[in-house]
Amino acid sequence: MTGLTLIAATGATLPDEPFRPRHLIAGQWCDSTDGATSDRMSPAHGVLVSRAARGGVAEVDAAVAAARAALPGWAATSGKARAAVLLKVADLIEANTERMALLECLETGKPITQARGEVSGAADLWRYAAALARAQHGDSHNALGPDMLAVVLKEPRGVVSVITPWNFPIWILSQKLPFALAAGCCCVVKPSEMTPSTTAMLGELLSQAGLPAGVVNIVLGFGQPVGSRMVSHPGVDMVTFTGSTKVGRAIAAEAAGSLKKVALELGGKNAQAIFPDADLDSAADAVVFGIYFNAGECCNSGSRILVHADVAEAFVARVVALSARVAFGDPLHPDTQVGAIVTPQHQARIHGYVQAAQAAGARVALGGAPLRIEGLAGDFYAPTVVTGVTADMAIAREEVFGPVLSVLTFRTLDEAIRLANDGSYGLSAGVWSENVHTCLEFGRRVQAGTIWTNTWMDGFPEVTFGGMRQSGLGREIGQYGLDEFLEVKSLVMRVGRTRANWVRG
Repeated sequence: MTGLTLIAATGATLPDEPFRPRHLIAGQWCDSTDGATSDRMSPAHGVLVSRAARGGVAEVDAAVAAARAALPGWAATSGKARAAVLLKVADLIEANTERMALLECLETGKPITQARGEVSGAADLWRYAAALARAQHGDSHNALGPDMLAVVLKEPRGVVSVITPWNFPIWILSQKLPFALAAGCCCVVKPSEMTPSTTAMLGELLSQAGLPAGVVNIVLGFGQPVGSRMVSHPGVDMVTFTGSTKVGRAIAAEAAGSLKKVALELGGKNAQAIFPDADLDSAADAVVFGIYFNAGECCNSGSRILVHADVAEAFVARVVALSARVAFGDPLHPDTQVGAIVTPQHQARIHGYVQAAQAAGARVALGGAPLRIEGLAGDFYAPTVVTGVTADMAIAREEVFGPVLSVLTFRTLDEAIRLANDGSYGLSAGVWSENVHTCLEFGRRVQAGTIWTNTWMDGFPEVTFGGMRQSGLGREIGQYGLDEFLEVKSLVMRVGRTRANWVRG
């Protein structure tokens, strides 16, 4: 495919031996009881990256037992002491950035520079959670009368199952785990079977930081049986999951049987509305970033743009020109911006959406096919812009989870809002306009957990994140992210012997 910016294989030296992640249970590293393992091949380079222990029900049961045993001690630990551990973990993450980033790059197929940014950036999440560990407080009610005082306490929910996906292994784990620990919870963690390594590496750092044995346990393996047992186990008080809406529904249904607390960060089909008065150059650059970042394998991917009909042709031309300049290729090259697709099956799924859109009458303005990168046998997909999309097409309504941008047009603000809300998801949305009234009305009326205005995908540990509708339940990061892991208890106290007897005589 000509006209694109492609980076061939660098010839970089790959690891001689695969990394061998194991389970961490009650402070001990261990293999599976049956000796089972799971291999992960690099989606870009075709080499064996990791050979991980593959757990089952026995490992989950042991991990939950260890977490329950550790819970009383960790829940009683002061916020100052918890914070000290989290701060040490943050320092250790930064010190191990290069080692962790390389494994993340090889297992996910994402560019090495992006992996470095995610690993080092994760340390900031741990530092912010450490600050929250010391700032926890409840409320008091001192106006209930001279003889009454009530105190509202916040206590840790207990043992939490943490289940994370393959697209941002260390980052998404760090949106959950340090906040659970700051709240005083103990955890059992399951990373995706496709990206187990950085989670296991983090387990090493937790031990080095002095986290007591059993407070965090790691069980490697597949959703069946490991993830399923982590949800159904009677010793688990809460489940936090990031992944597909389909799996999220199944988790919520399973957890309902025991009335476990569930926090779900699920899919998105995120719209950006571009109005005629927008800074079109800035908007085009942000749109290109939003669709190609992490090869579009991102719940916050800006995969659906709504462009005012008066500027649609000019704006799409800008987006196509910028898309052709984005560097796709070897993830180990420092200039690569977009790497490989995670599996051949997912590559085929992405291409299927594009083909179906074409069959329904849409047009491919750029890309629309797999890419061949010189010197690499992995799966890559071209930067793709699909125009002439209508709201009823699958490519406009479902998560493609690839570098494929769908373009729809509108005429009025009401129509843009209707299109943004037309679908089952509600994770994020964006608006581009120099008119503050346009931005505010769009922001207030669009049903999404995050609305970006004249930007895309800016995030901070202080600003909470989560979805509406089919995009999930609950919130992550920020103060609200900590609150997910806390249970509220009211303590009502009578001051002195002032209560009149109910039984008379």
